[in-house]
Amino acid sequence: MDAYADLVFVGGQVVTVDAEFSVASALAVTGGVITAVGGRDDVEPLVGPGTRVVDLRGATLLPGINDSHLHGCAFGTATPPLSLDLGHPAVSSLADAASAVAEAVGRVPGGQWVTGHGWDTAYLDECVADPSRQPSRHDLDAVSPDHPVVLYSFSGHATWVNSKALELIGIDRHTVAPPGGAIVVDAAGEPTGLLHEGAQALVQNALPPLSRQERTDAVRSALATLARLGVTSYTEPGLGPGGDGIMRGALGAETLDVYRGLLADGELTARIGVLLLPTGMASTADEFARTLTGLGECGDADPRRLAIHGVKIFADGIVPNRTAWMHEPYVGGGCGSLCVGGENDAERIAEIQAMIGQAHAAGYQLGVHVTGDRACDTVADAFAAAMAEHPRPDARHYVIHGDFLTAHSMKVLAAHGFGVNMNPTIKWTVADMEEEFVGAGRAAYAWPYRDAIDAGVRVASGSDAPVTHPDWRQGVATMVLRESKAAGRVSGPEQRIGLAEAIRTYTIDAAWQDFADGWKGSLEPGKVADLCVLDGDLLAADPHDIPTMPVVLTVMDGRIVHDTLRD
Repeated sequence: MDAYADLVFVGGQVVTVDAEFSVASALAVTGGVITAVGGRDDVEPLVGPGTRVVDLRGATLLPGINDSHLHGCAFGTATPPLSLDLGHPAVSSLADAASAVAEAVGRVPGGQWVTGHGWDTAYLDECVADPSRQPSRHDLDAVSPDHPVVLYSFSGHATWVNSKALELIGIDRHTVAPPGGAIVVDAAGEPTGLLHEGAQALVQNALPPLSRQERTDAVRSALATLARLGVTSYTEPGLGPGGDGIMRGALGAETLDVYRGLLADGELTARIGVLLLPTGMASTADEFARTLTGLGECGDADPRRLAIHGVKIFADGIVPNRTAWMHEPYVGGGCGSLCVGGENDAERIAEIQAMIGQAHAAGYQLGVHVTGDRACDTVADAFAAAMAEHPRPDARHYVIHGDFLTAHSMKVLAAHGFGVNMNPTIKWTVADMEEEFVGAGRAAYAWPYRDAIDAGVRVASGSDAPVTHPDWRQGVATMVLRESKAAGRVSGPEQRIGLAEAIRTYTIDAAWQDFADGWKGSLEPGKVADLCVLDGDLLAADPHDIPTMPVVLTVMDGRIVHDTLRD
């Protein structure tokens, strides 16, 4: 035998996610590559004196999970100790949030900024009881009159600040919000302390930027969490000058340098694909074009470990802020709009078309944040127009989120080999609250997995962490069940997909988004040894039990990065 295997797995369910979704019982890894898949007889000749043989005892071996939309640095900065945890169930009311802030104020020096992340009005008692009741600076002023407070919503599309923060930022009744943003005001015209979309940059520009050490610590924290969850690849969707005004610059260009440094030091325990972010949540085509040139490079980094795939653009906002651009009005009126420059819809459509055309012509893959149905149609048509003007084989553009993809959008995307990146854990989180914005029918339809797959669109799944916790197990359960987090109600049963289809969105189809389906995303000989072991038989499990099935082993490039198995 020329080379014995480093790792051999036997006695379990080896879910290959190959074209037939075949299931084997044994697998061997040699030198970071899968060298055999089959039964015990296929791997036994590869067992040598230095081989670790893992008896799976009925556990499930999967390809390493590929979270195809995850803000790694931002996820690290949004979790303790770098930020207060204001998500459910840690915080269940505005009063709880104020108490958390009060505690933080008591342990930091006078005048220091206090930051938190994760509040969601759907889980704050006062807001649930009265939907018109929104977080306000007055909720925070009593507990923090002298410390500026900045609290980010779970979605990343709204920021809640106190009066001291407004004072330091320089926001008052006369402040004009940036294009595509909103400074919420009360009946007297005074800022309430809520900032939406692009107006959040006013806060970010006033905050001290993250230091390189803080960024490095944040990414390390995220990588450790992801290893425990079996995640071996993720897309960092938006690093560049446009991220300097988002979450203290966590999406800024300096974060790409941090990834390069961690790779050089051998600390990257996941493969990172990057979308560059030329401009932020509101932009003009001229600004975008100026910034597009010379955005960033990965230098001599191994492209299988750290690679720039494309460019990200924001087209509209999100439904809970009524900033997603919809064909039909929201409950209570208004249809939202595109968040790019322009005085009217026609001008804004021309702007987004120009931005998409510029990035496409420059050879980038495009990932476009778009949620509303009218915005989805606009972006899909802009992809097609860019391709018609500058034909490119296999561009793999995709819409990010695609909450309300229409039949028209799906047809256009499928016809050109484009994709969509959906978010099942966000669906799980917001399913109960969206009815108040778009009504029961549209809320149930949101994230139409079944229709998109049937239309021939490539569908990948991502958590959008820190918007939701990057737990693919909950994502799989949600795609199969379509049940909501708060009430457990079924939301859109006709959009359910099967378990095998759900797993593909986190593995081979996510690898397709990365231009990497030829070498990762399935368990086949010759592909990289990125592996995830789930305790128990995933294929036979009740979908309700999937979120609690432990991840007991994670392997990236043949290297064990998480291990709670006992041989």
